[in-house]
Amino acid sequence: MLLTGFLSYSGNVVLAKLINNGWSNNYLNAAFTSALMLGYFIGSLTGGFIGDYLGRRKAFRINLLLVGISATAAAFVPNMYWLIFFRCLMGTGMGALIMVGYASFTEFIPPIVRGKWSARLSFVGNWSPMLSAGIGVVVIAFLSWRMMFLLGGIGMLLAWSLSGKYFIESPRWLAGKGRQREAEQQLLMIESQIEKEKSIVLPPHQESNKSMESRFENGTFWLLFKGQMLRRTLVAITVLIAMNISLYTITVWIPTIFVNSGIDVTKSIFMTAIIMIGAPVGIFIAALIIDHFPRRLFGSLLLIVIAVVGYFYSIQTEEWAILVYGLVMISFLYMYVCFASAVYVPELWPTHLRLRGSGFVNAVGRIVAVFTPYGVAVLLTRYGSVTVFVVLGMLLAACALILFCFGIETRRVSLEALSSLR
Repeated sequence: MLLTGFLSYSGNVVLAKLINNGWSNNYLNAAFTSALMLGYFIGSLTGGFIGDYLGRRKAFRINLLLVGISATAAAFVPNMYWLIFFRCLMGTGMGALIMVGYASFTEFIPPIVRGKWSARLSFVGNWSPMLSAGIGVVVIAFLSWRMMFLLGGIGMLLAWSLSGKYFIESPRWLAGKGRQREAEQQLLMIESQIEKEKSIVLPPHQESNKSMESRFENGTFWLLFKGQMLRRTLVAITVLIAMNISLYTITVWIPTIFVNSGIDVTKSIFMTAIIMIGAPVGIFIAALIIDHFPRRLFGSLLLIVIAVVGYFYSIQTEEWAILVYGLVMISFLYMYVCFASAVYVPELWPTHLRLRGSGFVNAVGRIVAVFTPYGVAVLLTRYGSVTVFVVLGMLLAACALILFCFGIETRRVSLEALSSLR
């Protein structure tokens, strides 16, 4: 998750440099960002099918390898058009990795602490915005923007090698496929590791073969559009559209807005690095409080706060005010990112549909994100940054209303109970 985020946000930092050295412009930057979103769309959709049919482990490892190879290749491209192409391939792998990672993690966590631990995973992964911005200050200024992609690519290839040993298959997925013996072996291995690390003895497993057999699950992709699943699908799409349009409007365009406002590239990257400190801070706060509030209320309020703070951020002219409002805005934004991608959406589906459900709604959410950069480029070029944030705020308010009125409550509800929750 950390490496995925690093590669995603390193592109944002690189964009300002590419404009400065004549490699790119606002519209090519929009194509670069949309290529990532298109890749995320493809990866989310295909990763869901691979994960539900072939297993969480295979889906994760295949896409680690894809990202590692494409990121390494991006470091050696001759022009912006090849960089856009490899950015799309990176996005394909990263879209699958994010979705498979969070959805798989959900299947290992008890319901009473599921939100907290999913948020903690997001906390680790989302140090990447600050990390990529901080490294970018040094690497881009003193070496080359190409090193950002090379570092991420090598890291992904190392992660692929390690995942062969340390990424285990989900026992829930194995049981759902009727592979009870393998599921039990995985559970015993996990229990043995816990007993060794905690120096405790866990009670023996009591579940009968009959109950294990009753867990065999199957279902087609089209179940997502029938009965009570359709409501979840539509709400999840709304939640992720809100996440993507806010995330990729705010974080992608911050350095470019600074440069267009007359701030030099080095200072804009430095200011971006400071503002992005809000990302881990926001997720840390989310991990502390997310299980104490109803999910629908929590997500809706965050969207309203982002909309309001975003507007006040856009009208600031003093650098200190830009930094303060930017920090607050990014903190709330990443609280919502944590809520949407790591906690709420993975909770909505039964095991046999979890990755296809998560993958499909992520893919649809990405469709909007593919076109968002072009809209931002037009608004920014013709009307300025204030208009960008006003339009964003209106869209977020509409999404908040839909989530609050039609979302289902998942806080502290078991995954089995959620399978039948209406």
